[in-house]
Amino acid sequence: MAAHQTRLFARTVAVATLLCGAAPAAMAQQATASAQPVGISQEQLLALVGRLDALEKRNEELEAQILDLKAATAGSDQAIRDQAAAQPTINLGNGRPTFTSADGQFTASLRGIIQLDAAQYDQRRAGTLAADFRRGSLGDATEADRARDLGDGANFRRVRFGVEGTASGDWNYNLLFDFGGSGVEEAGKITNAYVEYAGFQPLRLRVGAFSPITGLEDATSNTASLFPERAAVTELVRGFAGGDGRTGAAVLANGDRWSVFGAVTGATVTTTAFDEQLGVIGRVTYLPIKGQDYLVHVGASANLIVNPATTGPNVAPTGAASPVRLRERPEMRVDGTRLVDTGNIDADGLRAYGLELGAQLKAFTLQAEHFWIDVERRNSVLADPSFGGWYVQGAWTLTGQPRRYNAANGGFDVPRVGKPFSLKARTWGVWELAARYSELDLDYRAGVAGTVPSASSVRGGEQQIFTIGLNWYPNNNVRFLADYQRVDVDRLSPGGTAFGAGALTPPAGAQVGQDLNIWSFRTQYAF
Repeated sequence: MAAHQTRLFARTVAVATLLCGAAPAAMAQQATASAQPVGISQEQLLALVGRLDALEKRNEELEAQILDLKAATAGSDQAIRDQAAAQPTINLGNGRPTFTSADGQFTASLRGIIQLDAAQYDQRRAGTLAADFRRGSLGDATEADRARDLGDGANFRRVRFGVEGTASGDWNYNLLFDFGGSGVEEAGKITNAYVEYAGFQPLRLRVGAFSPITGLEDATSNTASLFPERAAVTELVRGFAGGDGRTGAAVLANGDRWSVFGAVTGATVTTTAFDEQLGVIGRVTYLPIKGQDYLVHVGASANLIVNPATTGPNVAPTGAASPVRLRERPEMRVDGTRLVDTGNIDADGLRAYGLELGAQLKAFTLQAEHFWIDVERRNSVLADPSFGGWYVQGAWTLTGQPRRYNAANGGFDVPRVGKPFSLKARTWGVWELAARYSELDLDYRAGVAGTVPSASSVRGGEQQIFTIGLNWYPNNNVRFLADYQRVDVDRLSPGGTAFGAGALTPPAGAQVGQDLNIWSFRTQYAF
């Protein structure tokens, strides 16, 4: 400590010597005499003090540089962290790429669906048109041929790609295009193209082209359905005012145990007409019983064609024809031929009302729907025809995972695969057994075989189908469906030239329906 004080005092004296001249130097000589080491001159001591001052100054400069560097580094680290936080994030949950903005206000999720169906139609051998009366759609020579020998093969039922997400928090959007088809793939069409506002919870307001919910089976996504196709009656009703790519405006709302859907719709995006049809859809659902592993679902729906599409200008006094047509395929579309068909009915409107019931107990699921369909003829004294149909179907998950219930849509969804298929881990995914019976009746006062129909008759046919299937879910993206169908069609010929001229139309009252078996297999990948 004494040496340090002596050094400081010596520095002070040296500075004074430099500033004031020799007198201070003499003072320095006297002051430092006692502290001066033996053999060191005053000049040497002053030089040493100067060197120490220079070293201390350099040390201070280095310390300042270190502090500046630390500050700069800390700022750089914070900038890096801030920059990383400002970058969008990418998530691949369930195999679906999802991009989210830094503030979470914008998202974009890529969607993809691939469904490849293969089918074999087991029919008796085809005969000549004059001897083999099995027929398809009215007025369609191609279907008249194909109904006698439905085409085995494969078909991409759906190949869909698109994007969905949110914008500014409360806005949702969905763009989806489909390149699949029924019997033959298509060049591409809009399935979804809508915007939706969700700021009035629990209400959502949707405008654009979308698939309105027309019933219980329609509330289940086509990637989650028990079978490759919906029951025939639900597919028929779905096409009245709903279906894929239907333009319109809708209101949706739901809670934990209820859902409400209402929509005003126009035509589908691929339909051309002089004046588009105007449709209305309404559906309500409720869960009167709900527990941890069981529930009961009830619901009701209405699908209305208020104004059918017209074929030309509305010229007085009768106006343009506005036909409606009810026809449907068997519940497999590798071959697109329809086996039941009412033909065109000039109509002022159509009403279809449905009741639905569903239940779930652990791994067992059951659901059923019944539809009543009424057509109001236009400018006619003939009786207004009525039709209908129903189905009941059930599923049992062999591996124990239950089907899930989607409260937002009021319908069932696929079971969750908790342990994906793996040979190494010896896990097998989810296995599901399913069965369905469906009826679709498009006859109205059809009469008996061998007779000519009455003026009010509609001989569209009655179709009954029993289906049994085995479904395998290796993981949450891949699914395989193996199915057998027994199809029975009872249908009488209207006679005349209903199917075409000459041998295309069998005699009135002849049986133009058929019995057949269909074996099918679907491969699906969806994200």
